Amino acid sequence: MRIDALGLSDVVRLSMFTGKASAFLAHVHSATWVRIAGTVREHGGRLISLWGKEAATGAFVVSAAYALEDGLLWLQLPVARDDDRDAGYPDLSSIFPCASRMQRAVYDLLGLRATGAADTRPWLNHGNWPADYFPLQKLSSGNERFESQEADYPFVPVAGDGVHEIAVGPIHAGTIEPGHFRFSVVGEKVLRLEERLGYAHRGVERLFEQAPVLLGQRLAGRIAGDTTVAFSWAYCMAVERAWNVFVPPRAQWLRALMLERERVANHLGDLGALGNDAGFAFGLAQFSRMKEDWLRLNDRVFGHRYLMDQIIPGGVARDVAADFIAALADQCEQIEADVRVMQRIYDDQSGLQDRFAGAGKLAAKVAAHFSVCGLAARASGLKIDVRADHPYAPYHEVEAQIVTDNRCDVAARVAVRFNEVYESLRLICAFLDGLPEGDFAESVHARQPPSCGVGWVEGWRGDVFVAIETGENGTISRCHCHDPSWQNWPALEHAIIGNIVPDFPLINKSFNLNYAGHDL
Repeated sequence: MRIDALGLSDVVRLSMFTGKASAFLAHVHSATWVRIAGTVREHGGRLISLWGKEAATGAFVVSAAYALEDGLLWLQLPVARDDDRDAGYPDLSSIFPCASRMQRAVYDLLGLRATGAADTRPWLNHGNWPADYFPLQKLSSGNERFESQEADYPFVPVAGDGVHEIAVGPIHAGTIEPGHFRFSVVGEKVLRLEERLGYAHRGVERLFEQAPVLLGQRLAGRIAGDTTVAFSWAYCMAVERAWNVFVPPRAQWLRALMLERERVANHLGDLGALGNDAGFAFGLAQFSRMKEDWLRLNDRVFGHRYLMDQIIPGGVARDVAADFIAALADQCEQIEADVRVMQRIYDDQSGLQDRFAGAGKLAAKVAAHFSVCGLAARASGLKIDVRADHPYAPYHEVEAQIVTDNRCDVAARVAVRFNEVYESLRLICAFLDGLPEGDFAESVHARQPPSCGVGWVEGWRGDVFVAIETGENGTISRCHCHDPSWQNWPALEHAIIGNIVPDFPLINKSFNLNYAGHDL
């Protein structure tokens, strides 16, 4: 499905300088809002994100972003206040199930209700905000303090002979962030899992309104510490599209180099953790060593182990010195050799493979139903990767190969991680070999008229999306950041069905989704 086949009028093409991806903005009414969603779904498009805002004039707008064949479509729909007769906007969860939690979050933050939605339970409001308090409304100062009154959450009950519930979390024994998992089981077999998240809501979207545009990437880069490059790049891409900023080619290549290093670091960590969760501690030890070596070179070359604050509007914060080019290339060669040894060991461990094979199956049809993205989608046989489908610079010059696996289980998600490490190492070497000469940053002036832009990057979990609307004198009127875990968390609830409870940590780790990073 292409943008010109949707029959939209007054479509604005958002500025983009390099790459093959395009972004479009259109304002619609309610009937078109629903029609576009249905048409996109029918033709295999994806809902990337859904969010809302209150403008300075007091008007409310709800937005949706869709992935089409020729780029990204941003729709804006005016919405009446909740106390008006015609309040609300049409529900999209009947078309895109992944919209359900996003719509619930929009209500908690802004008081805009999706009319006709089957599930209207609170998502971010755990009972600690008054029923008439919405933190993103202009009446809110953002500094309110309320007495904690945690409310009971109406989990969906499962009844029957021998059925009982197991409540896990929200506080866990490890260092993961808070999340509640309610299992309905017979014996050890899981009949249903329901998640309750949003415990670590940090008010990030309100904080953006207090940040200058040219410093917003620092906040974006801290949404998720393991995805700092992807969020920073998506934020800067949105700003650069909004303000027509030219980014030097060298900077684009350095950004991609860092993004692939971020991907490799996370895959190395996950491969070790997955081995450990299946009782193979040797895997954790070896992959932890590799990840530590990888992060230490990040610190030497870029000044930060996790590459924070390295991507800025107009380019990157620092160049890569010539003597580091060889060190980066040599490390890729060594890490590839070490990973291939570990893959052979993993493949030869019958006990390990017995735990991986058949666990946490997520059929391609179910993955498509929930609009699953990233490595979780590719491990269910879906060829989805923004770097290949909508290549942004420099991926339109150095083509990324999509890695997939049709087994749909933990073994598939492990295999995709191994093969994505090899592909990322190949890309890093290509970026080093072809690194253009020239400047690594372009100066950006903050005195720009109000505008809007989007950034869309394939992070290591999947699509990382940022939509920004700037105000006068370099201010931010609205910045929405979206983590791919919004799409993938609901799919995890289905992947565990039919498995035993002790396999949940392994299945959960095979997805490794974001807790606080997707509940801003």
